[in-house]
Amino acid sequence: MPSRRRTSEPVLVSAHRCGAGEDRHLENTRPALERALSLDVDFVEFDVQRCADDTFVLFHDHEIEVDGRRTPLSDLTVARLEQLVGPLLRYDEVLAALAGRRRAHIDLKFTSPHAAYRDPAATHEVRAARRAVEVLGPENLVVTTLEDASVRAVRDWADAAGLDLLVGLSLGRSVKGLPVVRQVRTRWSELRPHLRLSGSRANLVVAKHTLARLGVAAYARRRGLPLLVWTVDTERSLRYWMRPGRAWLVTSNRPEVALRTRERVAARMRP
Repeated sequence: MPSRRRTSEPVLVSAHRCGAGEDRHLENTRPALERALSLDVDFVEFDVQRCADDTFVLFHDHEIEVDGRRTPLSDLTVARLEQLVGPLLRYDEVLAALAGRRRAHIDLKFTSPHAAYRDPAATHEVRAARRAVEVLGPENLVVTTLEDASVRAVRDWADAAGLDLLVGLSLGRSVKGLPVVRQVRTRWSELRPHLRLSGSRANLVVAKHTLARLGVAAYARRRGLPLLVWTVDTERSLRYWMRPGRAWLVTSNRPEVALRTRERVAARMRP
């Protein structure tokens, strides 16, 4: 587990969306994964969705347009989804590719039926986390999600299983299209995250870089929790966040730039 205190250890780097860089067409694909594996990144981040046939696949959006209607991926079999969008990486394929090579930053994009959360082990989120632990070991992955109930389910399961697993509640979700009152409430809950983080039992603070600068990073430091910052792409922001002690892990669409920045920061700090 990472230190939960200020440290002089280098900030770790995670390749966003399987290492696709700034090419959205490559996100969560095999070519992106191979690119990430060719870099000296510490983690590879990828988005996981669940299809109607219980198959976990790498895909960012939770719904796509089918015959003019927005349709959740959870209503489509993986075979039907591939007819619509082309070949997809299976979750198990990626775990196998990472085993022994890189750590996994698994961003769960799905939820379970409400009743399932009474028994965490019965949730889809725990099934995905359990499989990752089986392949990689708990020390070689982090699990993140936007959903409080999902975080708590995975944390409760991990504790019951005696696993030291980092599970983070992501702060900074898009509020586009939401009613103004809900937008305000969402942002306020993220800028003052104590109730949500304690309620979900998150042991990792995960924040969009703008929110992190607005107080979430300071909150993580006060609570002695590791901080994961996403998605840091500009050289100026990378110079800030790659300084030891400011974050534990930084996710970037430009992991090669993040790695170079980390080395430059380290060189300037050497006596």
